[in-house]
Amino acid sequence: MALKLSKIAEHKGRNTLTFLIKGSDVVFANTIRRLILEEVPTLAVEEVYFKDNSSALYNEMLALRLGLCPIKTDLSTYELPKSQADIDEKSARCTLQLTLKTSANGYILAEQAVSADPKCTFAQPKMPLVKLLPKQKIDLKMLAVLGQGKDHTKWSPGMAVFRHEHKLKVGKVQNPDLLKENCTDGVFTIKDSKVTVNEKNVAASKLLEYYAELDEGISVEQTGNIIFTVESWGQLKNKEMLTQSGIILKQKAEELVTLL
Repeated sequence: MALKLSKIAEHKGRNTLTFLIKGSDVVFANTIRRLILEEVPTLAVEEVYFKDNSSALYNEMLALRLGLCPIKTDLSTYELPKSQADIDEKSARCTLQLTLKTSANGYILAEQAVSADPKCTFAQPKMPLVKLLPKQKIDLKMLAVLGQGKDHTKWSPGMAVFRHEHKLKVGKVQNPDLLKENCTDGVFTIKDSKVTVNEKNVAASKLLEYYAELDEGISVEQTGNIIFTVESWGQLKNKEMLTQSGIILKQKAEELVTLL
């Protein structure tokens, strides 16, 4: 059976994409998951140079916070550094410089940082970085580097999870009232003891096996298909993460062929 993908749901507000994989297995799904978490590259702050910091946060604490703030990444412009020399020389092809200088009272937000590349800014503009009191200020420069999650989780572009698809079968339900009381995810609509399955909610449900245990008239079986969900932290779009994982997998397969 040929590999087939079909979208189940996409929530842009939550940066999540869920789709169904047919004609494959958990080995393939887990490979894509691992590539997303560990090898799809993104930009992240690696070095912070402080000129002034009179805030309540020590330099090390503020630098750690900046390092964990996701940065929008344009993979058509940047590439992984070939050596430490590329980073030391601040090569434009693998590093990005940002500055943050302010003495404004109140919360300092990520959007107040100035990036040398307008396409690559902090992905969550309203993320608080530090709070300044009167007469406090910060003046710093940041060096972001393209890296991979296998070296540090700050370079991971998001989260990826998968699970088996289950098929729900409903026969004669013994206790509709008990099922109605415990159905909290909209899988069933129960009216006058008549049980109707809402198919659009089945894929997202984590309670199918629980429902089968709750009533003998309900059974669940695996279809052999896989439900895959990706959630972006903001550096890349979900489809970019998947596309890049496919490109990396293809490169690895071609490299293996040359080595045989």
